[in-house]
Amino acid sequence: MSLKLLVVDDDPAVLRAIKALIESLGYEALGLTDSREAAARVLRQKFAGVFVDAKMPHLDGPTLVRHIRNSPTNHSIPIFMLTGSDDLQTMRDGFRAGITFYMVKPLEVGVLANVLKLMKGAMLRDRRSYTRLPLRTVVHCSTEKHQFTATSVNVAEGGMLLEPTGGLEVGQELWLRFSLPRIPVTLNPKARISRREPPDRMAVEFLGLAAEDRKALQDFIAGVVKE
Repeated sequence: MSLKLLVVDDDPAVLRAIKALIESLGYEALGLTDSREAAARVLRQKFAGVFVDAKMPHLDGPTLVRHIRNSPTNHSIPIFMLTGSDDLQTMRDGFRAGITFYMVKPLEVGVLANVLKLMKGAMLRDRRSYTRLPLRTVVHCSTEKHQFTATSVNVAEGGMLLEPTGGLEVGQELWLRFSLPRIPVTLNPKARISRREPPDRMAVEFLGLAAEDRKALQDFIAGVVKE
């Protein structure tokens, strides 16, 4: 599966040119001219990286970047800000908002290829952390005052979906204990509830995974261990 990048530029001709360059390098690209639509899209769809024009109507580049950095699943992806001029203040605003790279238009295919090659490892790691695999396993959950048993629905390197919630609320922290198919270790990560889903499910994000727990999850998700 190719990495999917989002490109946001209010100039349709520039957007088509950038999208064509990205696709010529073997990536998938979604192009949007409306920054408001892009802001909504990053809340419901996972991307490997985003190219954002610096000056756009409605939401300008830095504002959109801050929105991406506050999104639940795209907050850590590489963000490339594009501008038609080498303006120092625009660069400062972009980096304060959270961009990864600043690039001057028109883009050259060689420069773009080198930047994407440099960031490909980070993009793959970020995508893997959100790749969820179906998993039904018993998960022992405990807080300082409460213990209960849940069942996992799916698992990712960054978290799990569990049912039931045991009466816990979003933001609460808990300890989990569970095993993965054909993995010879028991995982015991600390987690935080990031959201609840009906009828009685909760998504939890792992906090500070131990090295052996992270390795076990990576092996399972990468398919090294087959069910």
